[in-house]
Amino acid sequence: MQFTETSLHGAWLIEPEPHFDERGWFTRSFCEREFSARALTTRFVQHSRSYSRLRGTIRGMHFQAAPYGEEKLVSCIAGTIFDVISDLRPDSPTYLQAFCVELSAINGRQLYIPKGVAHGFQALTDGATVNYLISEFYAPASAAGLRYDDPVLGIKWPLAPTMVSDRDLSWPLWEPLVHQGRYPPQAHAT
Repeated sequence: MQFTETSLHGAWLIEPEPHFDERGWFTRSFCEREFSARALTTRFVQHSRSYSRLRGTIRGMHFQAAPYGEEKLVSCIAGTIFDVISDLRPDSPTYLQAFCVELSAINGRQLYIPKGVAHGFQALTDGATVNYLISEFYAPASAAGLRYDDPVLGIKWPLAPTMVSDRDLSWPLWEPLVHQGRYPPQAHAT
């Protein structure tokens, strides 16, 4: 595996180094030793998958608020997606910056997303399937997000949106959250 730190602090692009033969290829998608050498999390307590039926579907921008923040390792295992992360950590040197990359079943790339970074993607093909390894259990009261079209994030989606869930359309915009003193969001005590 080849690890390249992205333009966002603590986020990594991981590319396969496949071994080819007449059957096709074989590659590692995870190695605890290589992740540990870069101080990346190696414990993923939840594995999830999403399927986007139509090209142009947007999911995001999602994150879990503190104290249930999560690291994610994201890959596209069918089709192709335009994957986007935005740094929401006020103390980060890359605060409010975004990083975009194409992930596909063919290129085998993975994106390591640190805590405090929002994630979303747009399906570039019908039937895009995304796999997530997640470091924390889902905490519904901590689930948070921002609108995919928030001008502060400045994401330039490659296709006109064909589908966006009602929930994703209801996420707040960044500026009102900050001005109301509601950012960074905190999980509710239970």
